Amino acid sequence: MSRCAWVPGADPPYVAYHDEEWGVPSHDERHLFELLVLEGAQAGLSWSTILRKRENYRRAFAGFDAAKVARFGQKDVERLMADAGIVRNRLKIESAVANARAVLELDSLDELLWSFVGGRPLQNKWETVAQVPPETEESKAMSKELKRRGFRFVGPTVCYAFMQACGLVNDHTVDCFRYREVAV
Repeated sequence: MSRCAWVPGADPPYVAYHDEEWGVPSHDERHLFELLVLEGAQAGLSWSTILRKRENYRRAFAGFDAAKVARFGQKDVERLMADAGIVRNRLKIESAVANARAVLELDSLDELLWSFVGGRPLQNKWETVAQVPPETEESKAMSKELKRRGFRFVGPTVCYAFMQACGLVNDHTVDCFRYREVAV
């Protein structure tokens, strides 16, 4: 069984994430919010670092219940800044709270996010990871709209990584066993 070049030498949480979750189309509001927060937290760090801290993030951010996170105040931010189980970056923590508040202003996070790909995953046909761009016109448009709506840590590169993670695009390489499994 062949895997994308994203995986060789990766640690077990990363391999499991690739083999079971990455690129699977998601319409679950909580899962979408979780991945948006985690992708923002990952900016400048390795994805493996975030995956190793994922359960801590779930605990720290109320299971990614946007309504609960939106109510976090300064005391909660300070609590999170002291939590060694997550990335203790004030801007990233505050952006997660701001993003939760922005989510609550939407009719549907799912509808908004999937609108950038016409409601169906984009099926790329990359032969190598080197062919995968860091951002696309769709991720630029998503970034612009999310920022307009008050979201933070949602630049075009973060948005593209998010789009890959939640299956808005299929960026498994064509020789990867997951490519056909997540294709629609």
